Amino acid sequence: MLKQIIPKWFLGLSACAWLALNTFVCGLFVLIFGLIKLLLPLRFISTTLHFFYGMWCKGNHIGLRIGCDHFQVRLPKQLQSQGWYLLISNHLSWLDIVVLSALELLPAPKFFLKDELKYVPFIGTGAWAMGMPFMKRASKQQIAKNPKLKGMDVERTKQSCKNFRDHPTTVINFVEGTRYTKQKHKRQGSQFKHLLKPKAGGVAFALEVLSEQLDGLLNASLAYHLEGDNVVVAFASGKLEKIAVNVDFVAIEDIPLGNYQADKEYRIQFQNYMNVLWQNKDQQLSAYWSNQQQQPEALTKELEQL
Repeated sequence: MLKQIIPKWFLGLSACAWLALNTFVCGLFVLIFGLIKLLLPLRFISTTLHFFYGMWCKGNHIGLRIGCDHFQVRLPKQLQSQGWYLLISNHLSWLDIVVLSALELLPAPKFFLKDELKYVPFIGTGAWAMGMPFMKRASKQQIAKNPKLKGMDVERTKQSCKNFRDHPTTVINFVEGTRYTKQKHKRQGSQFKHLLKPKAGGVAFALEVLSEQLDGLLNASLAYHLEGDNVVVAFASGKLEKIAVNVDFVAIEDIPLGNYQADKEYRIQFQNYMNVLWQNKDQQLSAYWSNQQQQPEALTKELEQL
């Protein structure tokens, strides 16, 4: 009721201020205990570190509730707060990280991040303290000059994933590798309507290291209802009407496992598997948006009949 009285622009700015304060305070504590952990690698230090990270996630949930009219989430019944999962998702905005971290019951969400983000205060330093993998992709020209760079991301991913074994964790990978834009979609020649092409390597490496411990794969689909094309701008100005998140569960025994780097046949098999998942996700998003368009039309017809 109160949100209907307060101007939307004020709610948007308030939500952004809350998220910034939440990141500053919790990020500072995470960094402090991350440095302490380097000197005293004791379990209670790690537990305290995860406590403040969990507070950041809860704070993000509050911020989204302030700045968005509707935060609609559907989680699978198999999800347990004390489990280990690998979550894959489409990537639309910087806000995706906040949204996925704010999902209730999701155990300690940890992200594959671009290497450049390690230099961002509180965000990068906090991610470093939590042992999240920073991905630094080498170009073909760089690999040609220095062949050792070829396996750099693989080893970094494996080492980070091993660190996740100590606490219930959700390893999150934005499979497309970059945020969706119409320009990128056209440049790729993507066969999907709502998605960019999936990159299977990071998912395969995480499965290779953690498959024995994982309780399942979580397949998340994100959708934003907004005025304009920029999600962050819409959120900051109070024009983000709805965030919708749908998460499906896939059992580990239903996923093909193998050595992605060394086995060419498996690499092709897993890439095909990811393409099928992405095709199903694309169809799910198409059905969702079609249903959203039909609902206002049906409501309009009902009103016309009154």
